[in-house]
Amino acid sequence: QVQLVESGGGFVQPGGSLTLSCAASGATASIDSMGWYRHPAGPQRELVARKLSGGGIRYGDFVNGRFTISRDNAKNMVFLQMNNLQPEDTAIYFCNSVSIGGRNYWGQGTQVNVSA
Repeated sequence: QVQLVESGGGFVQPGGSLTLSCAASGATASIDSMGWYRHPAGPQRELVARKLSGGGIRYGDFVNGRFTISRDNAKNMVFLQMNNLQPEDTAIYFCNSVSIGGRNYWGQGTQVNVSA
């Protein structure tokens, strides 16, 4: 089992920045990739950013160079630096990890609100 705890959400004005953090504990040696998803007002969770085990990175189409994902393997943490936030970025952001065996784990989520 892997436990994921997010932090860093909050309120920010349009154009502002936030950094989300996610700390993993438990069976961290089994973690293959880690990333971030978000759940806006719509029904589906969407990919924000994922750092793959081979070092590759995938971003959601809406990111447009505004967000940067990074991972500290020694500390079992993943970060999401978000710049130029816009109201449409308002959502609950979830940390995700995928184990070597393909099992998904999710954090409890952290709320990001972008408004004037």
